[in-house]
Amino acid sequence: MTAFAPDSLVLNRKLPLWYQVSQSLRASILGRTPDASLRLPTEEQLAAHYGVSVLTMRQALKELEEEGLISRHRRRGTFIEPGARRCTPRRLLGSIDTIVAQQSGERTTVLGHGPEPVPGELAEYFPDVPEVVAYRRLRRDGESDEPTNWAENAVLPELAASIDPADLVRWPMTKVLRDVVGVRISRITDTVEARLADPETAGLLQVPLLSPILHYTGVTYDEDGRVVDVARIRYRGDRFSFTVTVGAQ
Repeated sequence: MTAFAPDSLVLNRKLPLWYQVSQSLRASILGRTPDASLRLPTEEQLAAHYGVSVLTMRQALKELEEEGLISRHRRRGTFIEPGARRCTPRRLLGSIDTIVAQQSGERTTVLGHGPEPVPGELAEYFPDVPEVVAYRRLRRDGESDEPTNWAENAVLPELAASIDPADLVRWPMTKVLRDVVGVRISRITDTVEARLADPETAGLLQVPLLSPILHYTGVTYDEDGRVVDVARIRYRGDRFSFTVTVGAQ
């Protein structure tokens, strides 16, 4: 059986290596194609793939095992759990791969895309841009088919020209911009707030009008400090929670 092939990762030496590896592998698992193998490479092969020690790799795998995404069997190997559900809070330590992992692993439908004038509430992020390309997507739970969140992305037109909407069915916008388009992302600023479901959100997420939702705004900057994407994601309030861990240094 051919082993599952994880995505590559550029390590940030300022963050725990095991954490970065676990989040990158988590995103690869949740974003895998339906026909991908469930068998993971050996610890040694994964350690070589990510450029870390076997001990670091073992700690990363332990994190995923505790979450229920993988199972490890002596003499048989390590396998992806096909029915694993994303129900635990996310620990955010400043990794781009954490953002990718948060938005991976659900069945995605592209509702539409095309150029439009910069929305008034986003004008501060695109001060010299007359229009952006908007992408709208609905995500559903892979098992229950229940809608979990819907997203709008406002992307610079020159970058959107290189985006294949089919890629957004499999991957989050952050991953497409970084790994497909080649944007060198410097940082993402996240804001999460409680809001009430408007008619469009209530209809798409199948929740009562004015029921609580989590509204996430993610502003993505490139190395020149330019905003390249603003994501606005509406999560069902009964399906998601967020945990932020702040280190001492």
